[in-house]
Amino acid sequence: MGWLTLTLAGMRSILLSFILSVAVLRTGQAAMTKEEKAQLRSQVLEMFDHAYGNYMTHAYPADELMPLTCRGRIRGQEPSRGDVDDALGKFSLTLIDTLDTLVVLNKTKLFEEAVRKVINDVNLDNDIVVSVFETNIRVLGGLLGGHSLAIMLKESGERMDWYNDELLHMAKELGYKLLPAFNTTSGLPYPRVNLKFGIRRPEARTGTETDTCTACAGTLILEFAALSRFTGISIFEEYARKALDFLWEKRQRSSNLVGVTINIHTGDWVRKDSGVGAGIDSYYEYLLKAYVLLGDDNYLKRFNTHYDAIMRYISQPPLLLDVHIHKPMLTARTWMDSLLAFFPGLQVLKGDIRPAIETHEMLYQVIKKHNFLPEAFTTDFRVHWAQHPLRPEFAESTYFLYKATGDPYYLEVGKTLIDNLNKYARVPCGFAAVKDVRTGSHEDRMDSFFLAEMFKYLYLLFSEREDLIFDIEDYIFTTEAHLLPLSLSTANQTKPKKNTTTQYTELDDSNFDWSCPNTQILFRNDPMYAQSIREPLKNVVDKTCPRSSSRVDETSGGGNRPPLRARDFMASNSEHLDILKKMGVSLIHLKDGRVQLVQHANQAASSVDAEDGLRFMQEMIELSSQQQKEQQLPPRAVQIVSHPFYGRVVLTAGPAQFGMDLSKNVAGARGFVARTEPYSGCSDVTNAESIKGKIALMQRGQCMFAEKARNVQKSGAIGGIVIDDNDGSSSDTAPLFQMAGDGKNTDDITIPMLFLFSKEGNIILDAIQEYQEVEVLLSDKAKDRDLEGETGEQKPSENNSQKQILEETSIHQDSITDSEDDASVASQPGLTSSSNSEDSSSLEEDSGSLESSEFNDKNIKDSEDHLQESMETLEDPKVNKWDKKRVQPIESILADWKEDIEAFELMEKDEL
Repeated sequence: MGWLTLTLAGMRSILLSFILSVAVLRTGQAAMTKEEKAQLRSQVLEMFDHAYGNYMTHAYPADELMPLTCRGRIRGQEPSRGDVDDALGKFSLTLIDTLDTLVVLNKTKLFEEAVRKVINDVNLDNDIVVSVFETNIRVLGGLLGGHSLAIMLKESGERMDWYNDELLHMAKELGYKLLPAFNTTSGLPYPRVNLKFGIRRPEARTGTETDTCTACAGTLILEFAALSRFTGISIFEEYARKALDFLWEKRQRSSNLVGVTINIHTGDWVRKDSGVGAGIDSYYEYLLKAYVLLGDDNYLKRFNTHYDAIMRYISQPPLLLDVHIHKPMLTARTWMDSLLAFFPGLQVLKGDIRPAIETHEMLYQVIKKHNFLPEAFTTDFRVHWAQHPLRPEFAESTYFLYKATGDPYYLEVGKTLIDNLNKYARVPCGFAAVKDVRTGSHEDRMDSFFLAEMFKYLYLLFSEREDLIFDIEDYIFTTEAHLLPLSLSTANQTKPKKNTTTQYTELDDSNFDWSCPNTQILFRNDPMYAQSIREPLKNVVDKTCPRSSSRVDETSGGGNRPPLRARDFMASNSEHLDILKKMGVSLIHLKDGRVQLVQHANQAASSVDAEDGLRFMQEMIELSSQQQKEQQLPPRAVQIVSHPFYGRVVLTAGPAQFGMDLSKNVAGARGFVARTEPYSGCSDVTNAESIKGKIALMQRGQCMFAEKARNVQKSGAIGGIVIDDNDGSSSDTAPLFQMAGDGKNTDDITIPMLFLFSKEGNIILDAIQEYQEVEVLLSDKAKDRDLEGETGEQKPSENNSQKQILEETSIHQDSITDSEDDASVASQPGLTSSSNSEDSSSLEEDSGSLESSEFNDKNIKDSEDHLQESMETLEDPKVNKWDKKRVQPIESILADWKEDIEAFELMEKDEL
């Protein structure tokens, strides 16, 4: 049989780390002897003793150890670190998080002592606001893992004969303290809760948040279900299940992806980028593991649906790149975060070994270059965020890959991790996080997960079954590596309520894997299989992602470069241009600022390069076609309502991803405009009195859009308009921008922010120079023009009214991040592609993102011609420069605008 078919019940009974049969391979890597593995186990034990001993000596009962200053970190007594401190609840976090690690490492005496300390010393009724997510996975999971192994030791007669479920009682108490966070209409929990007062009450100091991350709401089911199964109280599992149901319901239906951040009240996606790293990671993990632990087929169906989307859009072996949930063909960012290092381990559980090996090897090459995995690194493997807080995810995937393949290579990888920790992170009072992997500088922190996970996985990596005092296969690992017994699958089962809002009939079961791969087929009867996958990736960091070895030989010069993907191409990247030239693709700059790509196969460096060039052109055309189907957000309006305009001048503006949502605020924001000093808005405003209560004008550049918004909001502005610093830019010739945030939480920004190109912005600036007092209305669409009619003020007749043409514009919109480094926006306004000089496809590009619209240039030109024919030129010499503008009947302008809005609404309905 090519596949070893298992029953569903049998599949659920297998520990994730052994869901694949172990295949001991004889690769080029020399097998590690038992003595060498024993020596490494002893080294891991000594390292654990150094970390745990210093925590107990210098920090306990504080939550965490500060290894550089040899003292405990107590929340409120140390400078705040922001959200990182939400894991600290004055409940001896590190001790609870480490309980089951003590048993895995066969330190049962220390375990018994630690359990007594937790029972006698830890108080869970503290007046402190904590993260629901972190408290669940670290504290609730730690208590349940400790309880599970305490029972095991008691039943085996080894120790703990006095134990009477005290840890479980504490877990139940904590569970009830977390339940108030679920008091939302959606069932998604608030991100934080007060352990003593819950939420919303004044003394709780929390409960006003609107957003949470997908992983924060979707990483509860294992611990909460285990608590229900242990206690027989079903409410915990029901609440966690409801949260998962809601997230599944809100997935983007066309891509089957979920975003990073979601509104807990409305279910709207706040951050619409999607990946497998920070913010989403453990949501996917818990869907699959919930199936393994609880036996509900729906969890597996959901996971498989998501996994298919991940491999279709996010996976670009060996890379895993975030994409937009509505535009999955477009990469959302050019860097990866270190939390995705868990994903190869999850792919082992899934049974998809090849991409797991590829991604793991890529990560290992990054580690070999920097000693540790930086918090984030770019697609060309440069450091993006330099910190390394001793994260265990890579060690986790290394362990699972070794169990899946038996390849001794992964033992050597583990040895490298041990050596690097001792050489670069070890300090006299424990192990210190690395502040910058490039310099090796330290940070005064040793997070609890370091003891909970790192030493557990490293010890298991070098252990055989006989080296452990219990059968690890009887347990499943939570995302914090806590151990929950698989026997819970049949204990105190709660019947899931029928989901009346989500149907699974659209899922095709034929696409789901209900069996585990037979290792003889998995490795193609080739003991060199895993090595053959890794080998092309050996130089991935020093160069670029390589081709497979079979294609390398065909490549001219034997280079190890990969085919360039259309989604990655940027016309401002010189390396990309060199690759295009080798593929026979020419770049032609057009008069309108766009660039055209034309391929001539006979000009390629080799037949392989010509093939790559053809594929690249096909991808480019496919991208254009794909984006024609994507939803486009409607533009916003800046309407000049003061004398002598009276609402007849409407400027097309780009929206922001933060601040007041004008589409949900009928009134919009109305006020006089004032120029900010400094004009960039990138530092404290020096003319705060001048912009207080007004709409602040700023120039684009020098800092993030969100920073500008915060500065003017702090000065009392009721709104903000950012004007492009690129002279001559206009909404009728350039894609409309959607201003992005700064990667941080932007809930603090409450004022509306809009973006105007230079041409539209100068209209306001010229009006200020002419009339001094200029009042505008910021809204989602133009309001009725005679906004001052109720004041009784005499307005000019229709022929003497000041008019401004309603700008016709293509509807291209991209999320951009405003900074001085954002040179690609100006340098690459558009791009068209043509294959073999005959077939061409036009598409717009900004900041590396390619987008297209159903409104082509001919539509726009025809509309402009129609408008020109309907307008009259004013010849009265007494009329000022505003009166000399061409005019258009109000009814016509309103009708045109209404048609545009209706078109946008139709597109939105089609997308939904």
